[in-house]
Amino acid sequence: MDSFDADVIIVGAGPTGLMLAGELRLNGVSTIVLDRLTEPMQQSRALGFSARTIEEFDQRGLLARFGEVGTIPFGHFGGVPLDYRVIEGGSYGARGIPQSRTEGVLAQRAAELGAEVRRGHEVTGISPGADGVEVEVNTPDGSTRLRAKYLVGADGGRSTTRKLAGIDFPGTEPTMEMWLADVAGCDLRLRFSGERVPGGMVMVLPLGPVAQRVVVYEHSAGLRGSSEPPTFAQVAETFQRLTGEDISGGRPLWVSWFTDSSRQASEYRRGRVLLAGDAAHIHLPIGGQGMSAGVQDAVNLGWKLAAEIKGYAPAGLLDTYHSERHPVDARVVANTLAQRWLYLGGDQMQPLRELFGELVAYPEVQRHLVGMVTGLDTRYDVGSDEHPLLGRRLPNQELVGADGKSSTFEQLHRGRGVLFVLGDDQAAATAATGWADRVDTVQATPHADGGQGPLAGLDALLVRPDGYVAWLAPTGAGAGGLDDALSRWFGPSR
Repeated sequence: MDSFDADVIIVGAGPTGLMLAGELRLNGVSTIVLDRLTEPMQQSRALGFSARTIEEFDQRGLLARFGEVGTIPFGHFGGVPLDYRVIEGGSYGARGIPQSRTEGVLAQRAAELGAEVRRGHEVTGISPGADGVEVEVNTPDGSTRLRAKYLVGADGGRSTTRKLAGIDFPGTEPTMEMWLADVAGCDLRLRFSGERVPGGMVMVLPLGPVAQRVVVYEHSAGLRGSSEPPTFAQVAETFQRLTGEDISGGRPLWVSWFTDSSRQASEYRRGRVLLAGDAAHIHLPIGGQGMSAGVQDAVNLGWKLAAEIKGYAPAGLLDTYHSERHPVDARVVANTLAQRWLYLGGDQMQPLRELFGELVAYPEVQRHLVGMVTGLDTRYDVGSDEHPLLGRRLPNQELVGADGKSSTFEQLHRGRGVLFVLGDDQAAATAATGWADRVDTVQATPHADGGQGPLAGLDALLVRPDGYVAWLAPTGAGAGGLDDALSRWFGPSR
């Protein structure tokens, strides 16, 4: 009998890898996370996360760990202002939460659940087989080999896992650079959504009480052709040329850069090797979509991979990770490219900006754009779209049951499927008894919604562990189709 060091090895201890580790451990899957860095990064490219990611953290009971989470009601699409509250739960995202803090919260949760994070461990080779993957690793104590049933690469845009697996990463080459500097000692006017200025664009964001993040883009700068970051002096000179303001006397805390290179892996799964987060897709960081898309990859993948390992996954379940997430992430890549030209294009883009400004005056256009960039309009194929909730995310609704008040999100904390029985008809609860080891049944009624809430008119609904509605029964419809939905997502009845 083959022995394994873990059911799953995850390469990369960033937000995607750590979120996935927690999801797997919720389902009792042994997990090792490998990261080449000896310590977590203290610098933060991301300074928040999207509205959909706020919900996903809340569905796992993680949101409270961030303390009071403020959201940004207004944002933009390619520099065109938008009120993100145009859709229910809409916001530009969580305000001022650095990626390092997000990683800290997710690392603590993964450790509490029993995941093992090994730092200073760099993957140098992989050997996938019929029943597992052997991984060659350089460690502080020398080279070693580990073996797992599955390997997940969450190791960033330059993913070693992806390269070793031979998975193509097609897309566009970079055409420009944006430079950033976290600097203390400069009291600059904030420019949250960026500001187009003659010759380029500048952005200024708050970083705590004494520091700010400065982002600059100059049309004429082009590509440096260097793998090293620009100097703070270069950032300061560019900022002064574009704004007339001098930040050279500030104290630089971190200087970095990014490009508009946009790529997506051709496969999210090749046998027993899978990709998630930046290892699967990269793009210009506009709207905080990058880290959030990675977290959403992890939430989609975790329960499916656990079901495969534990032996009750229906045929093809793990393949739905690619079929569901690849088009969603492709949409992120596409919308960030569109925003790049609206936001950073020169004067030749002005007619398009003016036309776009006219279009966003229509509420339907606003809702479409906000839903797309927040992830709140994501819809998966669950076999039917006859009801607007099918295939879409579960709304958070306060519930009243025999044990008192709770909410739909609270019922998802365990990372299991949930059948909500909201009416008097017990046919759904009876039908689901054969899946009780994988699906919780919650009998409750929506609280004080006056029959107008998001669950109004429903007797029951089946929700996947990732928070998406897989089946529902309108009032008086009975439990028809529930057995098929349970079998499709949770395997055969026991």
